[in-house]
Amino acid sequence: MTNLRMSPLREVFSFPHPANEYAARMVAGMVVALSLAIVVLDLPWLMFFLAYGFLARALTGPTLSPMGLLATRIFAPLFHLYRPVAGPPKRFAQTVGLGFATTALILYYVFELMIATKVVLGILVFFAAMEAFAGFCTGCFVFGYIMRWGLIPQDVCDKCNNLALTPSAELAARDGPERR
Repeated sequence: MTNLRMSPLREVFSFPHPANEYAARMVAGMVVALSLAIVVLDLPWLMFFLAYGFLARALTGPTLSPMGLLATRIFAPLFHLYRPVAGPPKRFAQTVGLGFATTALILYYVFELMIATKVVLGILVFFAAMEAFAGFCTGCFVFGYIMRWGLIPQDVCDKCNNLALTPSAELAARDGPERR
């Protein structure tokens, strides 16, 4: 019998599947608050924390993200909120958020374009607010179309369609029945 445990490094750099929709919405609410603080209070240095958070969540899920940890370890359990959703679309959404946060950083610190920075952050606030308050994840919506167009590998599509897959079950499915 093969040990199906993932290596510690692989565990850190994995994204939860299924993910908790409520925790994702809480993180989105924190993104809204942080982004609004950056724009309204004119605190551009906080964009580094915003970008770091997206990078951490895209690479590791909530593992290295302060917002992710607050949502998954404190707030969601405190209120007993859990609704499983596919992890890959949420990871894609975090990667898109990273693109917006990085663009804002570059616009501000490289090109000194303050208004353009605020526009990018405003767009980020809009989409994060859609997730936080309406439960509509635009990144997940786009991910669905990318899947339909065949641009996502079939194993990722299978994972999205099966919320029962856990890291151990994923390894077993990938290794085949002879290794179980």
